[in-house]
Amino acid sequence: MKVGFVVLLSVRPELGRPHRYAEVREMAAAAEAAGFDSIWLYDHLLYRSPGQPTRGIWECWTMLSALAEATARVEIGTLVLCNQFRNPAILAKMAATVDEVSGGRLILGIGAGWNEPEFQAFGIPFDHRVGRFEEALQILAPLLRTGHVDFSGMYYQARDCEITPRGPRAQGPPLLIAGSGPRMLRLTAQHADLWNPSGYLSAPDTLAGHRETFRTACEDAGRDPTTVGLTAMVAVSFPDLGEAPTSANIPAYLSGSTDAIAAAMHEFERMGVSHLMFHCAPYSRTALDRLAQAAAFYRKQRARA
Repeated sequence: MKVGFVVLLSVRPELGRPHRYAEVREMAAAAEAAGFDSIWLYDHLLYRSPGQPTRGIWECWTMLSALAEATARVEIGTLVLCNQFRNPAILAKMAATVDEVSGGRLILGIGAGWNEPEFQAFGIPFDHRVGRFEEALQILAPLLRTGHVDFSGMYYQARDCEITPRGPRAQGPPLLIAGSGPRMLRLTAQHADLWNPSGYLSAPDTLAGHRETFRTACEDAGRDPTTVGLTAMVAVSFPDLGEAPTSANIPAYLSGSTDAIAAAMHEFERMGVSHLMFHCAPYSRTALDRLAQAAAFYRKQRARA
């Protein structure tokens, strides 16, 4: 099982500002040096909550492109791109190019989006998100895998579209879809290489229901669920290093000693997870190193088994 680290791009409340690019690059390099298998970036345009000031964030794909050059070994992934922020055919072109820059390390994660204020602020339609996503996949998936598509739908068109030159992998970068609703699960079963339940998990047992629902969706679509890699995004906290922020998006954190976190990694793997992505609180080098120690302990125990 691979273990990844989420590199944050948003304004940090503890700093009152975002990390500058040099700091983003430094954290990504630290994750790579610490032995993580992957780094992940969130894709948002802004955050707004009632009665609170707007909280900003750097644009995901620009940062991802820079980190593709700034790193050498780790996989780089999006957790996840919002479909409607980018035309799907152009996104396929962008993905082939970043996969080339990174030497074949891109994991293209995408979903239908959920944060309505950013849609409104940037003039992006919020209606029919899953319908738009379904059409986008009929363009994106074949372009990634074969380099060609001819499609005309209600929301998107890509007539005799071709991606050339192709990136370093014949089948293109793997496609990860995040979502948990019935229609999103059906689309995942039809198109994805990897699936993420789309939400923070705090313990292995919180994954069980998602896993069974997805297995049923795959069977209904006539696909073997073992052919879709199961991923999970886990919020982990180290209270002795700093207070973890509370939010509606993160109802609970995985916490404990490095041994306990390593044990949780083992349990996630036992449940079939192929890739864990950790959102770390506090967001600091010390916390990153603590999590890396847990991952190293997990790998050492696994090697002995």
